[in-house]
Amino acid sequence: MPQQLFDKTDRAILATLQSEGRIPNVELAERVGLSPSACLRRTKALEAAGLIGGYRAELDRLALGLGLTVFVSLRVTQHSRDTSRMIEQALTAIPAVVACYVVSGEADFLVEVVVPDLTAYEAVLLDELLLIGPVTDARSMFAIRTVSARAPLPLEHWPPRA
Repeated sequence: MPQQLFDKTDRAILATLQSEGRIPNVELAERVGLSPSACLRRTKALEAAGLIGGYRAELDRLALGLGLTVFVSLRVTQHSRDTSRMIEQALTAIPAVVACYVVSGEADFLVEVVVPDLTAYEAVLLDELLLIGPVTDARSMFAIRTVSARAPLPLEHWPPRA
């Protein structure tokens, strides 16, 4: 789907699906002012264009016993694409790592780790993060309370004007 074909209806579909991923197509179509078949076609086109990356349940960390969120800034040596790929593969293989970003500034990577408690974090830090070859430094910041997480993306700017 060429970018110029996206419009405010597509934005409405995306905005609704961000907050209500399990909404039935018939209800979604009604909300955005389309027939169910037209709505389904547009939703499938948005998926095919890569704008919808998937659907999943958002789980409650505390209810699952995952009460500690830690943001870890990692510094590495040997800056290269191969080194970065190797570190990225190692980080995504650690189940406690729920998000990872390549960043600029004092750190090279910013990693979000979710674990039950401090003892579990110590194991992740010592037995996994610091064993990644090029990692030379890890700085931990502990979340005291989550104010907002996984908020819908802002779509006011989209679709881009030609």
